[in-house]
Amino acid sequence: MESLRQIALFAGLTNATLDQVAAVAVRHTYAPGEIILLAGEPCSMAGFIVQGEVRIYRLAASGREQVLARLGPGAAFNTVPPFRPEGRNPANVQALTETTLYSLPGAALRDLVRRCPDLALALLEDFAARLEQFTDLVEDLALRSVRGRLARFLLEQAAAADAITPRWTQDEIAARLGTVRDVVGRTLRAFCDAGLIRLERQRIILLDRAGLEAEASN
Repeated sequence: MESLRQIALFAGLTNATLDQVAAVAVRHTYAPGEIILLAGEPCSMAGFIVQGEVRIYRLAASGREQVLARLGPGAAFNTVPPFRPEGRNPANVQALTETTLYSLPGAALRDLVRRCPDLALALLEDFAARLEQFTDLVEDLALRSVRGRLARFLLEQAAAADAITPRWTQDEIAARLGTVRDVVGRTLRAFCDAGLIRLERQRIILLDRAGLEAEASN
């Protein structure tokens, strides 16, 4: 129960509800690079991350990736399919680091929602946050240029500092932004030439936040 309380979605639940969650939750550990869920397969579970990091992504027939999210400790994923008639995983989930999580089978989660109003409300709040997140993603892809999307990404990732660490490769940035590595590389060099950033030992140093904010609006 103490581990489950670290999950944001479960943080506000009563002890009685959390005890019912704990009774059906199953603990798993995945190695770096291991596939946790495959898109299109029947939903086997909703996942709740205790330790580690995963990425959520879609894969086109051409092999091109679109990264939807990277999630760490306290986050939940695949919570929507248990409540869909077809009940299929909407995206692939892969462990980026050694990852420990708890899973809840879809049927168990639905049963808990019927019996626990506080869990039902927590899930509704989580669904609302996800809807907002993906609405923002669609807006970015449809209405912003690659320069604008990259500038916004740099600002978001360096929100608490002035540098982005090597945890993001250019391939991963491209997958996140819905473009290709060459375009990301050219745009980063253009930002360097404009004095907005500096590339240093695989780190991206932000030099001009105001300039990046102006780019992010385009």
